[in-house]
Amino acid sequence: MNTLQKSLLGGLVLSLILVGCASRPDRISASFVSHEKFMQNTCSELAVLRSDARTDLQTYSSKQNTKANWDFATVFFVLIPASQISGDHEADVAMFKGTIEAIETAQSVKGC
Repeated sequence: MNTLQKSLLGGLVLSLILVGCASRPDRISASFVSHEKFMQNTCSELAVLRSDARTDLQTYSSKQNTKANWDFATVFFVLIPASQISGDHEADVAMFKGTIEAIETAQSVKGC
């Protein structure tokens, strides 16, 4: 195997490993959450719900960042992303992002 082939193979292996790493929260798209489920709430209730969802998003974003950092470290040392074994919080981040969008849409529709 020549140097070019080794480089290409090494790059391919590294790419496959990095694809399995935990995503950073800012790269995670919101899940769809219907605003209809929030339409029965008052404007003040919606404000509290949005605040709670933002707090939860911040909590899970921090956890997801920790997973991404650990993945970087473990890939660097053992070539296996830790989140492949222990899981990550990507679904939680996406859900809270979607919940915030849905609450904000409900607030807008209600004129809050």
